[in-house]
Amino acid sequence: MLSLLWPWILCLVPLPIAYRFMRHPKQTSMLALRAPGLAAIADQRNTGRYANLKKLMLMALLYTCWISALSALARPVWVGEPISLPTSGRDILLAVDISGSMEREDMQLNGKLVNRLIAVKAVVGDFVIERDGDRLGLILFGEKAYLQTPLTFDRKTMQTLLYEAEIGFAGQGTAIGDAVGIGIKRLQSRPDNHRVMILLTDGANNSGELDPLEAADLAARSNVKIYTIGIGGERLEEWGLFGQTITNPSADLDEDTLTGIARATGGQYFRARNPAELSTIYERLNELEPIEQSAETIRPATSLFHWPLGLSFLSALFLFALNGKNNGFQ
Repeated sequence: MLSLLWPWILCLVPLPIAYRFMRHPKQTSMLALRAPGLAAIADQRNTGRYANLKKLMLMALLYTCWISALSALARPVWVGEPISLPTSGRDILLAVDISGSMEREDMQLNGKLVNRLIAVKAVVGDFVIERDGDRLGLILFGEKAYLQTPLTFDRKTMQTLLYEAEIGFAGQGTAIGDAVGIGIKRLQSRPDNHRVMILLTDGANNSGELDPLEAADLAARSNVKIYTIGIGGERLEEWGLFGQTITNPSADLDEDTLTGIARATGGQYFRARNPAELSTIYERLNELEPIEQSAETIRPATSLFHWPLGLSFLSALFLFALNGKNNGFQ
């Protein structure tokens, strides 16, 4: 069904016609230099069928340009058929660490060594698609935390935005507390038993304004359940000038804080040392029992303003070309 968001703008359609009938030619008195030969040629061109056809074309283009521009301003939209939304599910916010430490390559994916963020995208992307019936949102955090995707049923777009996340977009630090704070703010308007947050990080809180455990206390009071995941390998073999060295690439991971956040909110802490363990964790999280909720329907609306706007632009181009050609602007 075609609908106009601002239909009252079409009241301006007769304005140019009213102006033509109401205007009065300006009276001028000035001397003019006449060239009889050129005037005769101009009179021949501006009389007869050619002049009338040109006038009609100019008027038609002018009114087409005007009416099309007004139609675009009226904001036409095509409203589709009602679509029923799922009646069960939870509101889940995924908070993903994209700080500089996520660039460390200690994850094996398909036989290839990759960095932590690539492994997270591979596993969490599948989790997003499988959460049928849930509203999902995405928080990305580094030195700063920000909401990348609000709660939505559009899992495909959510997955795409997750894949587009890059290390360093939010700075090099790790603001776990601020990420939890944003999650609380976005979930507090939802029903109490719907509020779930999954926080994944590979480090310790070293940025932001909110302490993680204080944020967890606020989350508990807001009935937000938080599941925390610590990611990163525990053994990395490297070769240097003095031979092979074995290091713990997850030495900076603050498991005590992540465990405290989960315990305070009624969630659970998981440890993911490789993509297989991470996949197992998300399989367990995928078994979260859906919650019945009120039935909702939406009617998708597609904006169509660009069609009349394009027609107005083309009409203006033809008008300029026709009028300019006959005035020497080739």
